[in-house]
Amino acid sequence: MSDPTNGLNRDIRAELRLRPEPARVTRLSRKVLIGLGGVVSVAILGTLIWALDGRRRGNEPSSELFTTENRSTADGLQMLPKDYAGVPKLGPALPGDLGRPILRAQEQGRPVVAPDISTPRGDPEEQRRLAEIEAARVAKLFTETNAQAIPSRQGAGAGTSIADTKSGLTAPAEPPALDPGSSQNMQDRKLAFVNAKQDRRIVSPDRLAAKASPYVVQAGTVIPAALITGIRSDLPGQVTAQVTENVYDSPSGSYLLVPQGTKLVGQYDSQVAFGQSRVLLVWNRLIMPDGTSIVLERQQGADAQGFSGLEDEVDHHWGQLFRAAALSTLLGVGTSLGSSDDESDIAKAIRESAQDSASNIGQQIVRNQLNVQPTLTVRPGFPVRVIVNRDLVLAPYAPKGPS
Repeated sequence: MSDPTNGLNRDIRAELRLRPEPARVTRLSRKVLIGLGGVVSVAILGTLIWALDGRRRGNEPSSELFTTENRSTADGLQMLPKDYAGVPKLGPALPGDLGRPILRAQEQGRPVVAPDISTPRGDPEEQRRLAEIEAARVAKLFTETNAQAIPSRQGAGAGTSIADTKSGLTAPAEPPALDPGSSQNMQDRKLAFVNAKQDRRIVSPDRLAAKASPYVVQAGTVIPAALITGIRSDLPGQVTAQVTENVYDSPSGSYLLVPQGTKLVGQYDSQVAFGQSRVLLVWNRLIMPDGTSIVLERQQGADAQGFSGLEDEVDHHWGQLFRAAALSTLLGVGTSLGSSDDESDIAKAIRESAQDSASNIGQQIVRNQLNVQPTLTVRPGFPVRVIVNRDLVLAPYAPKGPS
């Protein structure tokens, strides 16, 4: 006998249920799936064995895929002779303008002797002189490697052409400038250097020159100094230094010519190439403590070890470059996130235009950062040397006493 209370509770639970019962899932039998898979595998394996059976294919007659018996020949080729026996034999070579009249006269039976046609040989002396001109031109290209030598090279080329005109020879044309990346090894220039004309002068035309003065600082002297002002290669500017040791005359070393405390005035090069770490500087003037001065005519500046230029701190601006790359990446990602398949044509066009603009802006930012040259900094007090490349005639320095 059923309890009416339990039946009432089940009816209430059925009415208050928020969702219906889930549909029953029909599952396939695992044994049936395994059996079907085995049958399919056996069928595939049997098909492969039947297809790769070599004995079955060996009994079948081989079929010819391409035949060479039936070929169509072009109309022009059918009129040609089958072998070289039918080719007419030509007579001796005849001159161009007189060839037809001579051949016509010979066909008429008139005896005509054809002139001898031979290749004219050049003068050996002229060929040798042309070879020397070519060797000199190649050697000139090898020695002139910097851009500042281009005007002088043009002048030298003009002089060579004038000399060649007087001698009756025509020099070959100057070849165009080579691309720096076209030939890295420059083997032709190395061969030109090895095969250059030998200089047979064994006696120098120069002779010993007497010293200009007993109070002279000769070329090769190194003047030690220290920077008073610093150097920063962002902008061009002047630099000053102070001599840290006394400098005496070169012949005897007895006369004080440049005392300690002398000031040096120069300038540095602010044009820095990628990968450069040294600042190039030259000295223009030397000022004594008593006020006298002398122009140095751009004497070269070097470090304490004699290397050209000064090297202290280098800023490659890697942080700015990485920030620009990150900004470019964020701009590209931000415009790509808003894409969807359900957007209209206008929205798609606007999104693609914004994406292209953001990509171009990011690339331009990165490109501008790549074009920023490194910043070279040399702090005040850095040791520097002045390498004298021309004799300096000075006077013995005598400090003024108290009046």
